[in-house]
Amino acid sequence: MGQGNIKKIYHSFIHAFPLLFLFFLAFTGFDLSFFLFKNNYSFNFIYLVIFYWVLKKPDRLGYGLIFLAGIINDVIQNFPIGISPINYLLLCSIAAFIRNRTLVPSLLYDWIFFLIAIVIISSVNFLILTMVFEYPIKYGTLMFGSFITFIIYPAFSKLFDQINLIDLRQENAE
Repeated sequence: MGQGNIKKIYHSFIHAFPLLFLFFLAFTGFDLSFFLFKNNYSFNFIYLVIFYWVLKKPDRLGYGLIFLAGIINDVIQNFPIGISPINYLLLCSIAAFIRNRTLVPSLLYDWIFFLIAIVIISSVNFLILTMVFEYPIKYGTLMFGSFITFIIYPAFSKLFDQINLIDLRQENAE
């Protein structure tokens, strides 16, 4: 394999990273969980990926692919089909609205809007699962998991910024 082919593969991987990472999270159902006071708490990486990339680079993740990832996540997590796609597309619409209304992008503004978005998403998730499907879920646990997701957003935002910069350098080099 020549040096040019390796660079093409590397560039393609960096360019498709958000999509590959989204489907990796959907297929594995990966949420970092921990037990505290006999309760299971976790944070949702998929919310971070969707919000960041729809907000910063909407061409990387299509809404149809996000919907498909939600369906896959429902099958893997054993949720009623359609819960995750509704949540993901609602998160996409909030991120797109923020992207169109924000004049000067800032990590602080993104972080605050992310908090608002995950509170809305978690509330909708709770209402649908408990009222429609009578799914046993604790609201406090769900909100605490959302709060943990909110807390780690800046770290992942900085990581995704670096990946985005690598991709921009690759595009400008060509």
